[in-house]
Amino acid sequence: MSSKIWTIHTGVPVSIPREDIDTDQILPKQFMKLIDKKGFGKHLFHDWRYSDLEGNIQNPEFILNKEGFKNASVLVAGKNFGCGSSREHAPWALADFGFRAILAPSFADIFSINSAKNGIALVRLKEEEIFYLNEWVSNNPGSQIRIDLENLEVQAGDRTFFFHLDPASVNRIREGLDDIDITLKNEKEILDFEQKRKTEKPFLEVHW
Repeated sequence: MSSKIWTIHTGVPVSIPREDIDTDQILPKQFMKLIDKKGFGKHLFHDWRYSDLEGNIQNPEFILNKEGFKNASVLVAGKNFGCGSSREHAPWALADFGFRAILAPSFADIFSINSAKNGIALVRLKEEEIFYLNEWVSNNPGSQIRIDLENLEVQAGDRTFFFHLDPASVNRIREGLDDIDITLKNEKEILDFEQKRKTEKPFLEVHW
């Protein structure tokens, strides 16, 4: 089973408490040259993670390069995360790096649509709850957070936070569905419709 398919995820959180982190900061446009979804994780937050253009020299001050956070899979961020372009490459980079959930007060709309089909849960919490989690993560490096899509709750230490995530997004993550997968779930109905149309309206058929 793919690690992107999950209902309960327990992982190390990392805090990047900036607002308006856009898709170009998540993955700069010059790295969008691959033809599949793999390999983008190396350049996630490239301009912050590296001190050179190629991505060979790590910036020791950036949080993902510090001990205790290199294998983080839960991101705690500021409001309006994922703003900017509609490119799906940003969620590809986050998922390829290993992130399974992002906790923030708000997210850009198109980024929200693209994230669930890449196995990433966007957890909206109150600003004061995000503030608490940022502090908790900073004071407990390497500790784990538990995110439960069944009960829609986040557990960090002795605190539990509840959130809402639309059923369609939950279903995408739990079953690993993208748009094509969802369409194919209705394959029989589609084939039945096509056959009926051929019978009732044969003049619509194009023969080359």
